[in-house]
Amino acid sequence: QVQLVESGGGLVQAGGSLRLSCAASGSIFSINRMGWYRQAPGKQRELVASITSGGSTNYADSVKGRFTISRDNARNTVYLQMNSLKPDDTAVYYCNVVTPNWYAPWGQGTQVTVSS
Repeated sequence: QVQLVESGGGLVQAGGSLRLSCAASGSIFSINRMGWYRQAPGKQRELVASITSGGSTNYADSVKGRFTISRDNARNTVYLQMNSLKPDDTAVYYCNVVTPNWYAPWGQGTQVTVSS
């Protein structure tokens, strides 16, 4: 059964840091590119960072230089280190595959709240 479980969110002051984790089960992790998405209230879900199985990364301009995505292929886990957090980073964060036309079932996500 395909399953994604995100964790590590919380409440942090602006300028603080958090590290998110995503444990992937089933055959998801065999898919080359994994990503972290976020959805703020009233906004569409957006891709903020992605990583291939070989370690190549991409970032949205809004998080470049502040967020770092990594993965442990042996543990089927993807991480997102978030530094210098801003109130605009407040959202529910999800992980999922990054493919042109398919998503795995979404997990419950993890709430990140950044206070000013």
